[in-house]
Amino acid sequence: MRKIKIGNKFVGEGEPCFVVAEAGGNHNGKIDLAKELARKAAESGADAIKFQTYVAGKLATKTAPKYWVDGKPKESQYEVFSKLDRLTEDEWRELAAFCRKIKITFLSTPFDLESADLLEELGVPAYKIASADITCIPLIKHAAEKGKPLMLSTGTSTIDEVREAVDVIKSAGNDQIILLHCTLSYPTAFKDANLRMMLTLQKEFPDAPVGLSDHTTGIIVPIAAVALGAKVIEKHYTTDKSLPDSPDHPLSVDPRELKIMIEQIRIVEEALGTAVKKPIEAEKEALKFARRSIVANVRIPKGTVITKDMITFKRPGTGISPKFFDRVVGKKARKTIEEDEVITFDMIS
Repeated sequence: MRKIKIGNKFVGEGEPCFVVAEAGGNHNGKIDLAKELARKAAESGADAIKFQTYVAGKLATKTAPKYWVDGKPKESQYEVFSKLDRLTEDEWRELAAFCRKIKITFLSTPFDLESADLLEELGVPAYKIASADITCIPLIKHAAEKGKPLMLSTGTSTIDEVREAVDVIKSAGNDQIILLHCTLSYPTAFKDANLRMMLTLQKEFPDAPVGLSDHTTGIIVPIAAVALGAKVIEKHYTTDKSLPDSPDHPLSVDPRELKIMIEQIRIVEEALGTAVKKPIEAEKEALKFARRSIVANVRIPKGTVITKDMITFKRPGTGISPKFFDRVVGKKARKTIEEDEVITFDMIS
């Protein structure tokens, strides 16, 4: 697995999980809310905050039905997105500069070629392609040609479609690919999270760091994903789940939950530890005092041939291990061994 640099951090084997607070359109078209999202994400410990850059008229027809349930079945995708695409180019520049100032990586998902060009102008260190665009080859190719790391979400796709998208990126001369398992369902039921799919992606694409773009509620699934090896976690995030306009607010985590999620991820990473099976420093005392030794069950006078009924097995483990039982039975005591005394090899011959 290669390591891929995003901003001043690396993603890949041996690196901390890269946590992306997915703000999407949860700025509701307001620059002040976008800045608040970035500030609170930074305070919560996120490595990056990611938005979505699009123009409603370039993303969906005016009659395109929604694929999520939010209690407004007659509202089209265009009507939703037109409420959220109101940041001007100058405001996007202002937002990117603000993120640099507070030291959180600024990312955004482009949904059209012009948006990708704007993000390039803003200096994004990586691009994200949404799951729904995994077959939008022109957009993938355009982003890949910019030569920066590309995170590819794989929701709704077959493994062949993932291969095709990866081939397009590589044919553009770009091998900085991060694959994100995703279930494109809002919110995703736990039974549909299918975290083992990350293992499939890792097997199929061993050079690419693999992670999770999560749409479940709560924080348990991202934490479990890290335990399975996720190198990136992208989690929908808002300052207030009750805000209107963006359909992502209710299924997002708030700053408090984001902070807890990141803290728990770091604990899991620490707990994963090493795969080498051997006693570790923290077990040093247990190794001596929790294991058992061969102990005299009765007083054994000097010169006595030791029989089975003369010995037993007790803690501490500072004497002869019980696994050497056969090396003690039949030996002579070189000195008198008192009852309940730990037997060592220098006591027998």
